[in-house]
Amino acid sequence: MMWLPGAIPVFLIPYFLVFTKFWILSVLALAWLAYDWNTHSQGGRRSAWVRNWTLWKYFQNYFPIKLVKTHDLSPKHNYIIANHPHGIVSYGVFINFATEATGFARIFPAITPSVGTLEWIFWIPIVRDYVMSMGVCPVSGLALKYLLTQKGSGNAVVIVTGGAAEALLCRPGASTIYLKERKGFVKLALKTGAYLVPSYSFGENEVHNQETFPEGTWIRFFQKTFQATFKKILGLNFCTFHGRGLTRESWGFLPFNRPITTVVGEPLPIPKINRPDKKTVDKYHALYIGALRKLFDQHKVQYGLLETQELTII
Repeated sequence: MMWLPGAIPVFLIPYFLVFTKFWILSVLALAWLAYDWNTHSQGGRRSAWVRNWTLWKYFQNYFPIKLVKTHDLSPKHNYIIANHPHGIVSYGVFINFATEATGFARIFPAITPSVGTLEWIFWIPIVRDYVMSMGVCPVSGLALKYLLTQKGSGNAVVIVTGGAAEALLCRPGASTIYLKERKGFVKLALKTGAYLVPSYSFGENEVHNQETFPEGTWIRFFQKTFQATFKKILGLNFCTFHGRGLTRESWGFLPFNRPITTVVGEPLPIPKINRPDKKTVDKYHALYIGALRKLFDQHKVQYGLLETQELTII
């Protein structure tokens, strides 16, 4: 969601530069990008004003989206909050952690959240300043390690560990996530001593319907071609999905207004090890999976799933 406005400067800056008398605006935007190039990897430049826009409150109320705390996060430590599932757009992560619409600062006082997203978004003039103002950072080792080691304590980086690939698993009623081989966030926690915190956004998979067409059909061929192109160029997966239109019963691309509840679990203490070996990473990865399953099972019925629903990890 945060990268959608990127289309505007991508087209307008070259247009102004070549076809209008306002070329100086494009030059200034590109000059600022070059001057400010490293900021996004060194803590960014957040704005409490942007995070508190009234717009986000309207957005939150549409679904509605809710943030639930099960345990306190002490400002004496730093944290990696891993979130699941990705869904199509990750509405829950955006509203709960990149804005104050659900009251993150009130629920977790003295904790500063930073949401990790794709690096290339910060190559786009203007858009990079917009996303940084909400406390968004690249999901890169350099940027995340800076936040967890160079900014004191009380910092929490939020990572959707399944990434864009997990979007392809998003369907109403599904509880399937990519996690078995996603161990980079655990290794980062060990290197920095940041506590691991599981979180799950119940309802994230319910707000869009995803379509997968039969193999052998022409539309399936184009679908797979687009998916491969998006993945190669942008690091994104192309999903064929739909939601509702402007009226409740119509077809369109607006998300269905169904509740999304992000439950933040108990912090898992992690020792600081400069060079953790594979055995140690695997150990804490298994502990994390156990904590996530426990969180899921404890809250699934309360937030709309059946008692028999299981979390599938692949």
